[in-house]
Amino acid sequence: MQELLDRKKGLHRTVLIVDDEAVEREILGAMLNDQYEVIFAANGLTALDIIKNEKNRLSLILLDLHMPELDGYSLLKILRSNGELWRIPVIVLTSEKGAEVKSLQLGAADFISKPYEAPDVIRARVEHSIELAEDKIIILEMERDGLTGLFNKDFFFEYARRLDNQNNNMLMDAIVLDVNRFHIINELYGRAYGDSLLKKIGSSIHELVCQTGGLACRSSSNSFGLYVPHIEKPKEQIPQFISMIEENLDDRKISIRIGIYSDDGSKVDMEQRFERAGLVCRKIKNSYSTCFEIYNDELHCKELHSERLINDMDKALAEKQFKVFYQPKYNICGDKPVLKSVEALVRWFHPEYGVIPPNEFITLFEDNGLIRLLDVYVWNEAANQIKQWKNEGFDIPVSVNVSRVDIFNPRLSEILIDIIEKNGIESKSLLLEITESAYSDNAQQIINAVMILRERGFKIEMDDFGSGYSSLNMLCSLPIDALKLDMEFIRTICTKKKDYRLVGIMIEIARLLEVPVIAEGVETKEQLNLLKILGCDIIQGYYFSKPLPADEMTSLIKSEARSD
Repeated sequence: MQELLDRKKGLHRTVLIVDDEAVEREILGAMLNDQYEVIFAANGLTALDIIKNEKNRLSLILLDLHMPELDGYSLLKILRSNGELWRIPVIVLTSEKGAEVKSLQLGAADFISKPYEAPDVIRARVEHSIELAEDKIIILEMERDGLTGLFNKDFFFEYARRLDNQNNNMLMDAIVLDVNRFHIINELYGRAYGDSLLKKIGSSIHELVCQTGGLACRSSSNSFGLYVPHIEKPKEQIPQFISMIEENLDDRKISIRIGIYSDDGSKVDMEQRFERAGLVCRKIKNSYSTCFEIYNDELHCKELHSERLINDMDKALAEKQFKVFYQPKYNICGDKPVLKSVEALVRWFHPEYGVIPPNEFITLFEDNGLIRLLDVYVWNEAANQIKQWKNEGFDIPVSVNVSRVDIFNPRLSEILIDIIEKNGIESKSLLLEITESAYSDNAQQIINAVMILRERGFKIEMDDFGSGYSSLNMLCSLPIDALKLDMEFIRTICTKKKDYRLVGIMIEIARLLEVPVIAEGVETKEQLNLLKILGCDIIQGYYFSKPLPADEMTSLIKSEARSD
């Protein structure tokens, strides 16, 4: 690309004149040698050797049609069929009437009639052809993704809009394809390996759009967009496409997720189709039960509902529609369970929808960054509650969630310090829960952020341990103060031997790290007993108590204090 830009500045242009007549070569050379470096070939075969050797510095070929050994027509065909040589513009030299049309059909950029016109006209034709070819190459370089050869995102959407304008009545489906957990693949096997996978996926996508028509792009590091004529039977055809990709990859470690907006003629614009295809693709991002999803009316209603929740959030924060509930955690190491701490859990009491469960809005706010506002709100509420309990003589630490969005905020420690100072509490009273999967996003950056928090006196609990990805090497370097087991294992600990043994292994890992283990989601006496046998330290769940509003939690704390 830089070489082309340098040429456009006039730093270096080379022209090859191919003609078996020495006099003709000299005449043309004399016209051009004051502006260009001119080299010569007396026949097509010699010219072909020169072109192959000098392809990177040739700006133009002036080609006579009638020559011995390899004529101009044959050479032109060879150039236009070659993936590397077709970009070099060719001006045909001819005195034959009718040859111009055939030459242009074979890919010539222009023609010059013999006997030659005035030198100024020829120089203008040469300059014009070179400029057009270089502009075309620059556009081609800019519009394509350098790794996969597919369109880049901006050009893709521009061409897709043109396609829509030219084919008003054609139904077009939008498809978003994503490589699941691609950042982990890069981390485990290296960027070169990841790039090779993306190339293979790009090749499969290119093959599909060649077969079906349409366009394709690489829209981000590991995501692709396809805009194709309507697929009549997506539930049959998409699995075939996924199989084609998987065969090309020949790698069982890779999982593809595909979201589809199937055009039904409702005149939804192209960008919105891709937004909806992307929505369903994200919905199944970490699913292992399905690898593709089709956007439907139910999802459309959910999308409208989500948009309403986003729009209502500022008002909800201002009016304190979000209420913090508290679920107790009990230390079970002794003969009698002892209240150790509580976890702050947020509920949304919406004036129209009633109580909205966290799974409806937490992920939504994580996706668009609004979770930062909600988290700060919860931290403040929790810190204020710690202060109230402290004033009543109860030292009860509270666990609060710190989302992966918060972790990347460079002011995180300042915000938390400001909250605890404002409420007159100690940093060790506000326990910070960070999900295991957050550590795998950008392990070193998150570790650095967590180390700063611990230096400021905060305790860190790794939440949902076992649900994400943690290498043993990474676990040894993680700055944490407790491991909190993923509740999915606890639910089946009594019925599945595998999960029982896995929980035992995770508790052993915690012992090696010398940190306590917290099990959440405990609902039965049987679960409690098994966890105690395995060596679990702290229990949280409905067996002891459901999440309680602040006043009821205060009553429970006082009751536990009296019983002690």
